[in-house]
Amino acid sequence: MALAELYTQYNRVWIPDNEEVWQSAEITKNYKAGDRFLHVQLEDGTELNYPVDPAALPPLRNPDILVGENDLTALSYLHEPAVLHNLKVRFVESKLIYTYSGIILVAINPYKQLPIYGDAIIHAYSGQNMGDMDPHIFAVAEEAYKQMARNNKNQSIIVSGESGAGKTVSARYTMRYFATVSKSSSNAHVEDKVLASNPITEAVGNAKTTRNDNSSRFGKYTEISFDQRYQIIGANMRTYLLEKSRVVFQSENERNYHIFYQLCASAVQPEFKHLKLGSAEEFNYTRMGGCTEIEGVDDRENMVETQKTFGLLGLKADFQMDVFKMLAAILHLGNVGITAVGDDRSSINKHLNIFCELLDLNCDKMAQWLCHRKIITTSETVIKPMTRTQAVNARDALAKKIYSHLFDFIVERINQALQFPGKQHTFIGVLDIYGFETFDVNSFEQFCINYANEKLQQQFNLHVFKLEQEEYMKEDIPWTLIDFYDNQPVIDLIEAKMGILELLDEECLLPHGTDENWLQKLYNNFVNKNALFEKPRMSNTSFIIQHFADKVEYKCEGFLEKNRDTVHEVLIEILKESKFHLCANFFQDNPESVSPFSSTISIKSARPVIKSPNKQLRMTVGNKVLHKRFRSSLSLLMMTLNATTPHYVRCIKPNDEKLPFEFDSKRVAQQLRACGVLETIRISAQSYPSRWTYIEFFSRYSILMTQQELSLNDKKQICKIVLQRLIQDHNQYQFGRTKIFFRAGQVAYLEKLRSDKLRHACIMIQKSVRGWLQRKKFLRIKQAAILIQQYFRGQQAITARNLKETWAAITIQKYCRGYLVRRLCQLIHVAAVTIQAYTRGFLARKKYRKVQPFKNFISVTGNSYWCIRKTRDKAMIPNTLSFAFQQLQKKIEEQVRDTSHTLFSLYIKLDPWHGGCTTSAMFFLPFFNRVLESHFQSQKEVYEKEIEGLNFKVEHLSQDINHLQKLFREENDINDGIRLEVSRLTSENLVRSKYCYCEQGPYSAYYREKCFFPAACSNMNVSLAIYLLVTVCLCLTAEAHAPALSKEYVGMMEYKKEDEDRIIQNLILDLKPRGVVVNMIPGLPAHILFMCVRYADYLNDADMLKSFMNVTIDGIKQVVKEHSEDFEMLSFWLSNTYYFLNCLKQYSGEEEFMKGNTPRQNKNCLKHFDLSEYRQILSDLAIRIYHQFIIVMENNIQPMIVPGMLEYESLQGISGLKPTGFRKRSSSIDDTDTYTMTSILQQLSYFYSTMCQNGLDSELLKQAVKQLFFLIGAITLNSLFLRKDMCSCRKGMQIRCNISFLEEWLKDKNLQNSSAKETLEPLSQAAWLLQVKKITDDDAKEICEHCTSLSTVQIVKILNSYTPIDDFEKRVTPSFVRKVQAMLNNREDAPQLMLDTKYLFQVTFPFTPSPHALEMIQVPSSFKLGFLTRV
Repeated sequence: MALAELYTQYNRVWIPDNEEVWQSAEITKNYKAGDRFLHVQLEDGTELNYPVDPAALPPLRNPDILVGENDLTALSYLHEPAVLHNLKVRFVESKLIYTYSGIILVAINPYKQLPIYGDAIIHAYSGQNMGDMDPHIFAVAEEAYKQMARNNKNQSIIVSGESGAGKTVSARYTMRYFATVSKSSSNAHVEDKVLASNPITEAVGNAKTTRNDNSSRFGKYTEISFDQRYQIIGANMRTYLLEKSRVVFQSENERNYHIFYQLCASAVQPEFKHLKLGSAEEFNYTRMGGCTEIEGVDDRENMVETQKTFGLLGLKADFQMDVFKMLAAILHLGNVGITAVGDDRSSINKHLNIFCELLDLNCDKMAQWLCHRKIITTSETVIKPMTRTQAVNARDALAKKIYSHLFDFIVERINQALQFPGKQHTFIGVLDIYGFETFDVNSFEQFCINYANEKLQQQFNLHVFKLEQEEYMKEDIPWTLIDFYDNQPVIDLIEAKMGILELLDEECLLPHGTDENWLQKLYNNFVNKNALFEKPRMSNTSFIIQHFADKVEYKCEGFLEKNRDTVHEVLIEILKESKFHLCANFFQDNPESVSPFSSTISIKSARPVIKSPNKQLRMTVGNKVLHKRFRSSLSLLMMTLNATTPHYVRCIKPNDEKLPFEFDSKRVAQQLRACGVLETIRISAQSYPSRWTYIEFFSRYSILMTQQELSLNDKKQICKIVLQRLIQDHNQYQFGRTKIFFRAGQVAYLEKLRSDKLRHACIMIQKSVRGWLQRKKFLRIKQAAILIQQYFRGQQAITARNLKETWAAITIQKYCRGYLVRRLCQLIHVAAVTIQAYTRGFLARKKYRKVQPFKNFISVTGNSYWCIRKTRDKAMIPNTLSFAFQQLQKKIEEQVRDTSHTLFSLYIKLDPWHGGCTTSAMFFLPFFNRVLESHFQSQKEVYEKEIEGLNFKVEHLSQDINHLQKLFREENDINDGIRLEVSRLTSENLVRSKYCYCEQGPYSAYYREKCFFPAACSNMNVSLAIYLLVTVCLCLTAEAHAPALSKEYVGMMEYKKEDEDRIIQNLILDLKPRGVVVNMIPGLPAHILFMCVRYADYLNDADMLKSFMNVTIDGIKQVVKEHSEDFEMLSFWLSNTYYFLNCLKQYSGEEEFMKGNTPRQNKNCLKHFDLSEYRQILSDLAIRIYHQFIIVMENNIQPMIVPGMLEYESLQGISGLKPTGFRKRSSSIDDTDTYTMTSILQQLSYFYSTMCQNGLDSELLKQAVKQLFFLIGAITLNSLFLRKDMCSCRKGMQIRCNISFLEEWLKDKNLQNSSAKETLEPLSQAAWLLQVKKITDDDAKEICEHCTSLSTVQIVKILNSYTPIDDFEKRVTPSFVRKVQAMLNNREDAPQLMLDTKYLFQVTFPFTPSPHALEMIQVPSSFKLGFLTRV
């Protein structure tokens, strides 16, 4: 589709505007080729006929669905107004300061502290692919770190921008990210030292300017070195072009370097008294700008922080004091007054003494040579006095020289502190350098800065071009030459032979060279000869250079002096003679530093101290001209950047008033042009700027596909077929290996087709619904009309004559019909009665003859017998009373038989009369029935009384039985105690007889004394005492190896002390969980260990018990340490440690733990030792195992959470994918082998089944599940906060669906009361917030009332990040967000945005007594514990 065909009605374009740079307008009439005007309507309703050039139509505006994208390259139309509008929407409406533009991260200074830099944010970005999360400085840092680790190649992060754009802060955050994610295991704290270098360099190199309160007045390249494990081992810093002139001069409302004000603010401190300082207003070098304080900044506190960071770097107090002495000397030098004496002389006042005293200089010499100069010729040396102006310049030059050397010295000492032994493996460099600058008055500093930016822009253009070429080659797309801006002509103008810099050097070598002469040479060489050089029309002291960003006019005044950067030789000699070692060392002749590209990191600044040149015919002394040193360091920098993989951060200043979230379109557009963002966009737009993966395209545009196309299995082939059908011009797109490349405007065209299809579908649905509603309404109206017509016509038909005729007809009909019906009825009635009479008579006679004689007998007998049977069944008769019931039953049966016999006799007597005397028999039957009923009623009452008495006897006998059972249990308890004592004595006797069988006599005496002492036998009955006596006698006289008497087990394991190691090895270290959990009681190893503990307690052997407990605890620690990543092993030993701890409590003998014990378990309590200390040790160990257990589960499930909960579309057909631009989401590359919601549920089920198999207590299991659900909710919510593309209504539906799956899982596992569901409440409310309407005041109130688990910051973040997926959805207006924020102001909640995913709920180990009897526990042969003996 041709681009001109898109200029149709209702489409929108951008037209230039003087205030806003660009303004939007809607086309009101289709544009036709050849039209000279475009009919548009502005947003304020103004109609406009905008003149157009058919070859350059106004840029089209992107569909609203594409506005606010994370990556500018995702826009269908790539041009300046689209970029500017996208940045404005993100910054002002969504409060998002970061945006990708291809390989560039655009960072807009918010002038406000934002909660997006905490450690939780760092951990959220760590390990993530760059396109998976919202744009962030941490994402760029992570990408650099990941590429370094993956490719073993050095990286660079280039941070540039205007003063006040936030370069220093961005560079600081990248260094902090590296320090956090690559912490070394050593105790050297290298990361802290690297971060500590920032406050020091900012103190000595940053100052307040009119644009920025903390402006870096130097460039800095910091190399952070990593070892082979990619952990920080050191760093090195190089600096560029310090603004030395700021030491002696500040413009209005600006300050000198921060360190001077920090020092003055601390002057009253005792340690600084000898510096003789005062307030900043007392010194010329600090009060010149008329601003000595910064609002909200405490210089005294900053001084403390500076001293602290000096100490952290190992720079001790004496070194610090030397530095402060040099700084104080510079301030005092600035207060040295120089008085004119005549026209050609000057003199010094007394303020020089303090300066000389601090630096230990000869005051007389310094006073002389500040006012005189020495001219050396071949024949003589001439001393000439200087004018006051010359003397002041000499003083200021000396101050600048001292500060420059001091700055380099501090940088050198920082590098020494960050030095490391050995060789670096890789490094990441962070370049914090000034961006392109243009002021009202631009001088030598701006010229050097813009020259450096030209070099950086050239490197950037080449890198972007290279990436584009690599992308095309990787996707097998034919490469076509792309025209991009090459700024080599500008660089040649500056640095080529006979260029601006070479002419400047030439003029500097002349004894009487001046700025005016140099400027005239520039005019002669370049005006009208080089298109990039111009002469201002209204000035003869300036020149204009056309840089890549803009035209800049430079004032030539001061170029030569600043380039020479010289100080009088005599003053340098005086400083060399100083007795203050630091000052003297600054000006000694030092050799060049080694190259920074050697195997080890060099310690150097960008301006090394170089030997003095030849002194002949020179009245001043200095190093090479400044620009040559700068060119040299810049060349080294470019070599470094070209040898690394660069990453770009462009910092933008949104307004000059430093107002938070205020967007000045003019200023931003100017900076976008200057920093190369628009050039990147232009390069991309020339080829195929829009790029979609096949998966993204299929998901987004499946609505445009036919059923036949969707029936194919290959999605890639489907995409090709659809595109060939939708876009006829095949030059508008290209098919790559993994992506589809579109030319500008094609995605917008596809979006239009998609919107039209959806709009048509909506119309169809609306048509059907509206038709149904109208039909329903019509039927209701029709029914009402018929009803009205019926009543109306009926009303008209009612008249008097009609009524009379109708009544007469009805009366005739009534009588006629009545007569006919009555006649018919009478005939039928007579016939029916006759038939019924004969039939009923016949049947009654037949039935009477057969049934009547036995009717009463069966009725009476059956009722009586059923009554007795029922009574017998209901009564709970004990065996002792069964005989009485049998007798009663027998009696009843006999009476029934007698009664039956009597009735039968009567029947026989009446039988002869049967033929003719039926009436008599019928007369006597009622009488017999009444007699039988009376008889049975009396018998029933008698039997009920007897049953009542028997029930009473049953209750009495039950009480007796209970009493006897109680006595029996007490007797049994006594017998058990005696048997236990006998078993113990028997065991002791066997053990002792094995070693000293010949010494049974004393043991016999022992047993007689202990066991048969009268007091011991007083509580025994005689039979038990005799039994005990016989048993003990047999034990004492038995042989040593004779088989013991048969005995019952008492729940102990006999072992020898030398077997402890074997027990631990077999039962703990070598035990495999899978072989234990099958068909065995939970915690079997723990029970066996406790049975061994009981045996040691039983022997009353403290050493044995202590030894066993220690080796057991050490064994558990060892097995947990060896299997610290094995979930099954950790689960198994968490369960066993818990059971072991509970056994120690259950059998401790403490009443609170014995409540649930059986009497038998109470007898197994420990007798001699209190193991409460060991219980505490075991409890701590269990907590450690639990925490490691949770960590392993979290590590296993964490990679599944975001893909399964957030990215996976569990509701098919509800896609939330949008174009992603240059930074592709990793999940969008391929949809195979990705985690889904099912993966999470399967992993949870695996955890649950393993914990159940290992017998983990239900309460502990619930706590573990709660912790896992909290992690799932927290990680998903944190990712949602950092992914604007996921904040949509459809994604809210997906999240709500996934939460319901988790809730169903809890219900299926019967874990509803584990509080796990409550941990998902913040995520659930976030999903609800994405789906709810967000327009009216009532909506805002409902949001505030419902979202109680979300903080104000989180609610506002979601509202600001809300992104419509289709044109039918509406964005959340800033006014609505402000309204919600105002309603939430009264909330007292935490200001943190992210949830702490490392948070652990407090774990509690509930006491649950073991139901298993120790006596019944058997040791499986698989445990290999045959050397243990059950006691």
